Amino acid sequence: MTKGPKHKARSRADKHGAWQPILAAFQFLSRFPVRAELDFTSDLLRRSITYYPLVGAAIGVFVWTGGLIADWLLPSFPAAILCLLIWVGLTGGLHLDGWMDTADGLLSYRSRDQMLDIMKDSRVGAMGVLACVLLLMLKASLLTSLFQGCGMLASGLAIWLAPLWSRWFMTRAMHRWPKARQGEGLAAQFNGFSERDVWGSTIMAVTLSVVVLLLTLLVSLGGMDESAMLRSLLFIGLSPIVAWAAGTWAARRINAKLGGLTGDTYGALGEGLEAVLLLLAVLIFSN
Repeated sequence: MTKGPKHKARSRADKHGAWQPILAAFQFLSRFPVRAELDFTSDLLRRSITYYPLVGAAIGVFVWTGGLIADWLLPSFPAAILCLLIWVGLTGGLHLDGWMDTADGLLSYRSRDQMLDIMKDSRVGAMGVLACVLLLMLKASLLTSLFQGCGMLASGLAIWLAPLWSRWFMTRAMHRWPKARQGEGLAAQFNGFSERDVWGSTIMAVTLSVVVLLLTLLVSLGGMDESAMLRSLLFIGLSPIVAWAAGTWAARRINAKLGGLTGDTYGALGEGLEAVLLLLAVLIFSN
């Protein structure tokens, strides 16, 4: 008997089993070569958000590794640009596209419905381009500062934790604020999330941060300067607080203008929080 498409889809699902949420998170948020045919149902998307911080941490590790190699071979500024290229490449520009679309909509100062129509348009406007250029310039300058005067550990902590906590806040935003387009768009696929799902993401983010903390303490045993260790611990502790505070402020502002959030605004929040946490790192480690 010939196997139908439903049977084949079920066989693929059984093959990946418990790994499906993790694979879905990596496929959805990154360009890591995850070879798996997944059916992105609402249930799978809901279960995958637990692993969003893990995707962020993985991106951070690869970006930092590439940045260190570039910084060893080149001056700090071109090394920062190459580091940023790796960062954008690993995300496929997904969140950067959301940043540009959100800027086009919110900075048009039109009515709510017109803003949403502008954000839905696949073409990028002047405000989107301007916002993108300024964001990339800010990130490049912050990465340069980290490579130039803050040391290997400081740059590693910043590049690792910035994408981790920014993606954690995206999961909080999906649950905390309503959808601007009810039943439409990417955000509509994330309906049905509960506080329990967000807690799963929080536990994952905290667990990964504890790993970072332990690695930092391990490095300190090798003779790290006491001041550098205290700064490192301060940054690790402040990162989730600053991500929550800055993200909540921005999400409330967006919600007030659009009557909810969209898939584009989730990406914009992620990009903005990465820049905020890099800025926090520079403020802590460069003074």
